[in-house]
Amino acid sequence: MPLGVYISVPFCRTKCSYCNFASGVFSRAVFERYVDRVCADIENASQVAAEMGGQMVRTVDSIYLGGGTPTVLEAAQLERIFAAARSNFRLSPEAEITVECAPGTLTSAVLERLLRCGVNRVSFGVQSFVDQEAAAVGRLHKRGTVLEDIARLRAAGITNINIDLIAGLPHQTAESWEFSLAETIATGAAHVSVYMLEVDEDSRLGRELLAGGTRYHAHFVPDEEAMADFYLEACERLPSAGIAQYEISNFAREGFESRHNLKYWTRLPYVGFGVDAHSMLPSATPDIEAVRFVPADSLEQYMSRAGLQRIAVSRRAALEESFFLGLRLNRGVSLRELATKFGDEASENARAAIAEFVEGGLMERRGDCVCLTSRGRLLSNEVFGRFILADEVAR
Repeated sequence: MPLGVYISVPFCRTKCSYCNFASGVFSRAVFERYVDRVCADIENASQVAAEMGGQMVRTVDSIYLGGGTPTVLEAAQLERIFAAARSNFRLSPEAEITVECAPGTLTSAVLERLLRCGVNRVSFGVQSFVDQEAAAVGRLHKRGTVLEDIARLRAAGITNINIDLIAGLPHQTAESWEFSLAETIATGAAHVSVYMLEVDEDSRLGRELLAGGTRYHAHFVPDEEAMADFYLEACERLPSAGIAQYEISNFAREGFESRHNLKYWTRLPYVGFGVDAHSMLPSATPDIEAVRFVPADSLEQYMSRAGLQRIAVSRRAALEESFFLGLRLNRGVSLRELATKFGDEASENARAAIAEFVEGGLMERRGDCVCLTSRGRLLSNEVFGRFILADEVAR
């Protein structure tokens, strides 16, 4: 099974108030040292995989540069990363190669280098086509910047473009959300990701919302009911424009589903390099289903070569993952396939939970598959929790 490669670039021009990722604003002086470290990790990938007890193939059919904003790197630094990946892995001819990009960071030099490196997919962190909403959370671009960048990509031959949107930004209304959806559809984007604003202590805006304050425009954030309405509107508008929903947060025109992200949801092998970049590989030992490992989630610790955290995934934990990751997909989970892989008891043990959720309108059956309903996708964490038994062992 071909491997997916994720490379983390945790650098941004500015830290958005809603962001809870392991990224931030750093001096350019650290960029070169970070690229050195990532390239070294790529070269040592086989050794690390063996030390973690995983089996790693060399053939790769997806590479994803995320962050952060990879396009804040110098063009030559981006090329070094891709050169390291190509030198240490066998890239399949039809590989999907994605780079995340903040509108306004796609300079001519960077675009030229991305094309030279074989990049064929770009993911734009737009979040909103309404300038006031984008500015309120620290985004530096305007609507016109996004449209110009998309036009330049298409002129250069890259048509596989994703647009990220967030439902629940400060100042967002039903009318402004409809405008962002309409603008997204009008761009002809092949893929759209729609996320509901996360309210937690891992972002400045989230902490302010929990505290009931007004900084970061927190008092202009729509309530949960409005956010849910925005999400449901996207679930209707995008498919009606030919951009079908295939996962809780993701929509695509036919044939443009994210190959890389599908690896996460279907538990196919992938390796990550850089800050907080997760890996999952089949286990080299028969008593463990898979191994997951991840480096430090802070730049300082990563650069000081802090050790990897390893998690051994038991057979039961793999079954649980198959349920709550597979249920993210609109096609759902095939009980027949689970029985083939894990035995008949796989679906038998979940039968009571499935029946409860079907009766409650959160799940439905389609042949031998079970999947979330529209309401179930809104309450997905409640559903997923029933399929997690915490049978993982950290080592």
